[in-house]
Amino acid sequence: MKHIFQKGTDQSRPTLLLLHGTGGTEQDLIPLASKIDPAANVLSVRGNILENGMPRFFKRLAEGVFDEEDLIFRTQELNDFLDEAAKQYEFDRNHIFAVGYSNGANIAASLLFHHPHALYGAILHHPMVPRRGLSLPDLSGINVFIAAGTNDPICPAEESEELKDVLQQANAHVRLHWENHGHQLTLDEIEAAVAWYDNQ
Repeated sequence: MKHIFQKGTDQSRPTLLLLHGTGGTEQDLIPLASKIDPAANVLSVRGNILENGMPRFFKRLAEGVFDEEDLIFRTQELNDFLDEAAKQYEFDRNHIFAVGYSNGANIAASLLFHHPHALYGAILHHPMVPRRGLSLPDLSGINVFIAAGTNDPICPAEESEELKDVLQQANAHVRLHWENHGHQLTLDEIEAAVAWYDNQ
């Protein structure tokens, strides 16, 4: 997978896995990493799917309707890539912390749903529930921050509440933060995520 790796100054910190939204690239979220944990490694990945020329992490059938077969395949693909990257760049595979926005947040949530040891924790900006009807693995000890919009036209508020409930039922520790700016990734929610990250 196309990506950028930046070695951090403190290898006891997590490796931040950055996952962009639809139409983004591996460059998009790098400025966030320095706000969240400036000493951490950064692994920023570009999605392998193109939708009308826009990179994504998995296919969808329509707005808000995921191609579940492709989602499962791409989640496995990303998990395998993380295994390989940890060996290549010599970072702790068990200490990866995802930061995702929109489509990137969805693939990060899917990692939690399908691969319980893939992530140490996650900041999910405007995610949806990746799949329904699954028995989730035990996510004890995993901390998740969800930033959601009360008026998000792409990700309804009920979707954010449902994701929080599903993750909590799997024993994850979840904080749900609300904004009122639609589907935008705002400075206020970034600052709220940074404050939460610092106080885990």
